[in-house]
Amino acid sequence: MKLREPMPELVGATQWLNGEVTREQLVGEKPTLLHFWSISCHLCKEAMPHVNEFRDKYKDKLNVVAVHMPRSEDDLNIEDIKKVAEEHGITQPIFVDSEHKLTDTFENQYVPAYYVFDKSGNLRHFQAGGSGMKMLEKRVNRVLDEMEKAE
Repeated sequence: MKLREPMPELVGATQWLNGEVTREQLVGEKPTLLHFWSISCHLCKEAMPHVNEFRDKYKDKLNVVAVHMPRSEDDLNIEDIKKVAEEHGITQPIFVDSEHKLTDTFENQYVPAYYVFDKSGNLRHFQAGGSGMKMLEKRVNRVLDEMEKAE
């Protein structure tokens, strides 16, 4: 995905955990952070407390959606996904992408990976890897500040 491209429809999930959301529900009211992760990804697990902190800190201003992207056959077990999600406090909706439908739509190759969309649903920031949470926070804040100035 390229910057400024619109958020694709969230279709192709083999399952949703913690509730299901649609593009229509996410776009229009507030920005969205969509993060790709995998149960076999050590960096994802290390970053999860930061993502959860983000989710809680900005809960009134930001939508947060997790996308579970399997990296091997071992990542396909739904019970393992549920267990790891619970262990790491992932309470936001989780799009289980066992067939890589959304992964392919995003042309995403990384976990963890973070996509920040503005409230109009346009991609404003992409970041991959476990570090750089401060940069991610800066980008989210920039999108939130723009939103407040526009109101």
